[in-house]
Amino acid sequence: MKEAKRLASLPPYLFARIEEKLEEAKKKGVDVINLGIGDPDQPTPEHIVQALITHAQNPENHRYPTSKGLLEFRTSVASWYQRRFGVELDPESEVVTLIGSKEGIAHISFCYLQEGDVALIPDPGYPVYGIGSALAGAENYIMPLKEERGFLPDLADIPSDVARKAKLMFLNYPNNPTGAVAGKEFFEEVVEFARNYDIIVCHDAAYTEITFDGFSAPSFLEVEGAKEVGIEFHSLSKTYNMTGWRLGWAAGNSEVIRALGTLKSNLDSGVFQAIQQAGIAALEGPQDCVEKMRQLYKERRDAVVEGLRRLGCHLEPPKATIYVWAPVPGDYTSTDFAELVLEKAGVVITPGIGYGKFGEGYFRISLTVDKERIQEGLKRIEQALGKLY
Repeated sequence: MKEAKRLASLPPYLFARIEEKLEEAKKKGVDVINLGIGDPDQPTPEHIVQALITHAQNPENHRYPTSKGLLEFRTSVASWYQRRFGVELDPESEVVTLIGSKEGIAHISFCYLQEGDVALIPDPGYPVYGIGSALAGAENYIMPLKEERGFLPDLADIPSDVARKAKLMFLNYPNNPTGAVAGKEFFEEVVEFARNYDIIVCHDAAYTEITFDGFSAPSFLEVEGAKEVGIEFHSLSKTYNMTGWRLGWAAGNSEVIRALGTLKSNLDSGVFQAIQQAGIAALEGPQDCVEKMRQLYKERRDAVVEGLRRLGCHLEPPKATIYVWAPVPGDYTSTDFAELVLEKAGVVITPGIGYGKFGEGYFRISLTVDKERIQEGLKRIEQALGKLY
């Protein structure tokens, strides 16, 4: 059987070697501490679960939902944007429900890209940005995210001939994997650039609610003119520990939202309505669970930073996300270092190369593990490898 050529455009699975070594370690009875998983370990808040139970028992929710989502859920999204960011959205035309934001991020490329077009992709970054555009037949132009620029792309470095061919620009702040944040000034620069070159901005805002030390992440849509040039993806996955529920949205420019909704109506049958009702309970219910989650991640972040500093790595604590992004010591590649840490200390970290070529030289630690396990993992690394920096 011959696979379609588009599958050949997909990147190789770069964590395969580490997963093989992980399985080997487990077979040997090693108590592996996995600091590589970006999946919240805490349960979904009880009031959200109870809302699902209640609405799942309603036979009206057992039928096909609309592909663009319940108007009631989209209205809750619009109300949340108004409360949180001061952004006004028309729930009828400027919000579409997604089966998790990943689905929409992948599908937006099929709405606007074809052979000969260009997508502007951040590197390091969430792999789906480039995968979706490649599957749509477009060429990916890499925007390097470098530490000296605070992991923000330098838009002035994008050649004008590339910018003229570009149809989409993907951004993500607070950022996975670097933990970097962006201010409104940067988003204003993005809006001007997008206007000049007729580019649609696709901002992935999945981590805006996971912030520390008094920092509050802005929405791209807060900036004047943003709705003229782009949309923002958001998800309940990280904010409310709902990764398995698959519920998110895209909001912003009505033309782009309509196009994404049209594609979705031909490809999927929407999100189970009881889950959307639970999403309403999340957005409109008590938010103390979100603050509790922030505090939990802050404690874990501090434990990671403290442990890395004992190894000689003097990095600043990230202001947001559930990740710590740190430089690889010595002359190791990120993959070699990750393998060494697993082999010698029984700890899994994520090599930066998995997020693009500009991720080389770094590794990522996830905060989705108990503080005590994080401390134990870093203690093991220190005992096995000594001071590394």
